[in-house]
Amino acid sequence: MGPVEQAVRADVEQLGDLVGVEPSLTELAFTLAARIDAARTSQCDTCGEEVAQEDRLLPQLTRELRQTLAQILEGRAPDDDDDLGDLGSPD
Repeated sequence: MGPVEQAVRADVEQLGDLVGVEPSLTELAFTLAARIDAARTSQCDTCGEEVAQEDRLLPQLTRELRQTLAQILEGRAPDDDDDLGDLGSPD
C-alpha cells in the first residue's frame, strides 16, 4: 500500500460509520489512490530500485480522486436549513 492510499484510508477511517453510497464511494477512492501510487513509481529492471514513472493518466486520476472524496464529504455537510437559528439576531 502506497502513501496516497494510506492517507485516503486514514481520512476515511476518521469519518466513522459509512452510510448510503459512502461505502462504494470509499472503495472507489481506495482504488483510485492505489492506482495513483502505482503510477508514481515502478521498479528498475536493472537494479530493482524504485524510479519515478511518467503516467499520462495521473492528472485525470488525481482529479477523479478529489471529486470522489468531495462527494463523500458533501453528504456529511451540516444542514443549513435551521429556520430558528437566527433568533438571537435583532433583525
